[in-house]
Amino acid sequence: MWIDNQSSLNDFILLGFSDRPWLETPLFVIFLVAYLFALFGNISIILVSRLDPQLDSPMYFFVSNLSLLDLSYTTSTVPQMLVNLRGPEKTISYGGCVAQLYIFLALGSTECILLAIMAFDRYAAICKPLHYPVIMNQRRCIHMAIGTWLSGFANSIVQSTLTVVAPRCGQRVMDHFFCEVPALLKLACIDTHVNEAELSVLGALLLLVPLTLILGTYVFIAQAVMRIRSAESRWKAFNTCASHLLVVSLFYFTAISMYVQPPSSYSHDRGKIMALFYGIVTPTLNPFIYTLRNKDVKAALRRALTKEFWVKTR
Repeated sequence: MWIDNQSSLNDFILLGFSDRPWLETPLFVIFLVAYLFALFGNISIILVSRLDPQLDSPMYFFVSNLSLLDLSYTTSTVPQMLVNLRGPEKTISYGGCVAQLYIFLALGSTECILLAIMAFDRYAAICKPLHYPVIMNQRRCIHMAIGTWLSGFANSIVQSTLTVVAPRCGQRVMDHFFCEVPALLKLACIDTHVNEAELSVLGALLLLVPLTLILGTYVFIAQAVMRIRSAESRWKAFNTCASHLLVVSLFYFTAISMYVQPPSSYSHDRGKIMALFYGIVTPTLNPFIYTLRNKDVKAALRRALTKEFWVKTR
């Protein structure tokens, strides 16, 4: 009741981890450190990809897009989570909740498609090396990136609208730490089976179709890699694909477990854990996966630490 008395009737109350208050301080520290790492890692990838001429290729163009996505992804949720973990109020305004829902869905939808495009880029580079500069020319890459972002935001408009228009009959207490589709649908005071079916279909199309394309693409890539005679070239091709596959696995596993089943079947704790994973853990790990497994990026980061690098980029 003390939360209700301090918050507007239009605000949503995010319970988060208030049922385990002893967890709030450790989680605040963990989330803050993870957010700082995500900022540092993703901004570093974006800067070196844009400024280092040796990373001027379609692969790193899409990697920088992924870093921008992850940077925006964490920024849309983590600051509010940190405020709620340390402050007495566990609230978010109605407008803030709708904006958070829309942005988070848009970025997640965009990442689904972007990961499929990145797989196609690896297919073109490994299976069609002679035609690669023509297939992945600069203009086409820009068009593909713009189309990816527009598709993600268009899908978010549909899913967010279907979620927000469901009447809640005054219910505003969410057992979650940010505004997400499953948590908001649980507040609805009507039968949500139609909403859940529509959202599950959209989720399946957006998640399973790109994932199927990615897996199919990697079948052709594996066949092409096995035909490479040079062990060094084969290992290099495998290494560039391994980073992307690891990112795909981290993202799709948690996203599918959340969105390709009825929200009414979720357990609160499981939903929170999965949301933490794809909302914080994955965006934090992605830049380090690409950095630690990629010699070109590591070399570019080392060059970025030298004075000569910044003199040349002026």
